[in-house]
Amino acid sequence: MACTPPFDIVFFGGTGDLALRKLIPALYQAHRAGLLHADGRIFALGRGAQGREDYLRTLETRVKPRLGADFESTTWADFRDRIDFLQLDANRQADYAKLVESLGLDAQRITVCYLATAPQLFITICENLARIGMNHPNIRLVLEKPLGHDLQSSNAINAAVGECFDENQIYRIDHYLGKESVQNLLAIRFGNTLFEPLWRREWIDHIQITIAEELGVEERGDFYDHTGALRDMLQSHLLQLLCMVAMEPPSSLAEEAVRNEKLKVLKSLKPFSVEDVLGKTVRGQYRSGAIRGAPVPGYREEPHVAPDSITETFVALQAEVMNWRWAGVPFFLRTGKRMQERVAEIVIHFRPVPHALFHTPFNLQPANKLVIRLQPSESIRLYFLAKAPGDAMNLQSAYLNLDFHTLFKARHADAYERLLLDVIHGRLALFMRRDEQAQAWVWVEPILACWQQHGIAPKPYISGSWGPAASSGLLSRAGVVWHEEN
Repeated sequence: MACTPPFDIVFFGGTGDLALRKLIPALYQAHRAGLLHADGRIFALGRGAQGREDYLRTLETRVKPRLGADFESTTWADFRDRIDFLQLDANRQADYAKLVESLGLDAQRITVCYLATAPQLFITICENLARIGMNHPNIRLVLEKPLGHDLQSSNAINAAVGECFDENQIYRIDHYLGKESVQNLLAIRFGNTLFEPLWRREWIDHIQITIAEELGVEERGDFYDHTGALRDMLQSHLLQLLCMVAMEPPSSLAEEAVRNEKLKVLKSLKPFSVEDVLGKTVRGQYRSGAIRGAPVPGYREEPHVAPDSITETFVALQAEVMNWRWAGVPFFLRTGKRMQERVAEIVIHFRPVPHALFHTPFNLQPANKLVIRLQPSESIRLYFLAKAPGDAMNLQSAYLNLDFHTLFKARHADAYERLLLDVIHGRLALFMRRDEQAQAWVWVEPILACWQQHGIAPKPYISGSWGPAASSGLLSRAGVVWHEEN
């Protein structure tokens, strides 16, 4: 990737968890790789009464340990020189004058305003930026998810932000789209005749998409208890991955061509009826248990969570894309906290051969599947059956493994690093468009409404498990099971 042009990047919420855990480390890695222009400045904004030196000490405590072996004292010292801190209350109009004073108002300079704050502050921040002239064409605005609480609030935020900024200035970020393996999904599908003819209902039995986390809600209890897994993960990450799997070949890799095809998938999703919600969705909430042998509390015992909360920390559902390519193919999506292991993957299960020439044990079915692993390590495995050594015709499962870190010796950028650089360069292809986001809300809202109207409480599951038993039952009714790595 080429070095960026000169830039300023402003982190609203610069003292928050996202900035300290993901954003600042990502920029350090880009700096270390020589991808940031020497004239590139980083401004962290926060309400706390601290100065630059205090903030840098916070980075020493919070960021340096996350860098591990990538930490280099000389590189870190150079990187620190880029960083400044500005005390700013996003709700105080007068404070924004200090931002202009610190930045200067150069309409020729690329300035990225990253809103790593609660979504209820988005409108206020954007209106104040516009009021001080920080909405000129070289301003780029990054919005974190979830963008609103439902379709109405999402539309209200998008409309208000759209009054201040043009659509091509708005980068609605989903960091899963920045992962190398997701990019490789497009290459595998559209760059190889081996897969593209098979990528359809005639050859694919079903598809599974999983994002499982070992972590609980940590210090985000207050936020999470008003959000839940469906809004936090399924409406954004999981649906975006589904779009990447199911989209038709775009006419080019131009940003609008790719985003147009993703929107078509979202519009093709079969709407949920009440019967579908009751029979094809599973809602869960973790109880106390153990992760890697260490005891962990239940969700209701977490800080800032209501003791009688019915917020879901797990969702599994069966979706269907109603178009010529995918009609009748089940898409099983699941996400949860306090799961048995941290893993994110897409599993394409191909149909069996038409005639069973060999005796194949049930545990080797389906014989052919493509496993695209997004985390903790990025890889792609193609599973098939092969004859085991010996006289008998005994088959066993084998796979071809594309391990990115082993095969490609080039440096691998973190998803946030990739996306931050894309924003500075002005590349929109890996970010959600307004109509995409609205359509995602249109699809998930009936699930939320049915859960509320029918009083569907989350089913308990033990921390360290794979979620409620009903999740396995969802797949067993279709005659399949969740993928487990061999």
